[in-house]
Amino acid sequence: KTDPDGAGTEVALPQGQHELTCPVRAVQAWLEAAGIADGAVFVSVTRGGRATATRLSDRDVARVVKAAVAAAGYDPTSFAGHSLRAGFATSAARAGVPEHAIMQQTRHRSAATLRGYVRRGGLFLDNAASKVGL
Repeated sequence: KTDPDGAGTEVALPQGQHELTCPVRAVQAWLEAAGIADGAVFVSVTRGGRATATRLSDRDVARVVKAAVAAAGYDPTSFAGHSLRAGFATSAARAGVPEHAIMQQTRHRSAATLRGYVRRGGLFLDNAASKVGL
């Protein structure tokens, strides 16, 4: 969405603190398992588990997200690919990451649009009612 011409862009992806949730390790493991040396990173996989050269579409991503949500025991009907972006933005905001830094990672162009992604968890950040000693 932020690269409609397919020109590509570089976005920093730092090492994670935990082996099981480290995005760098996950991407490295995927590239090795899929045998991807260049080209698209996120590609379709055959029923037999073989990576293809076909890039994932937004619908493919939505199906993967919905399947993961259902496997975790939640109702997948209110989740899709944008849930990943919204979840990241919300988690970053809850961790006190400044909006400009979140926008740099998510590639949002406006703070107003970003704020639409930050879900209810962000309501308690820097909340005036929590600071007046109630």
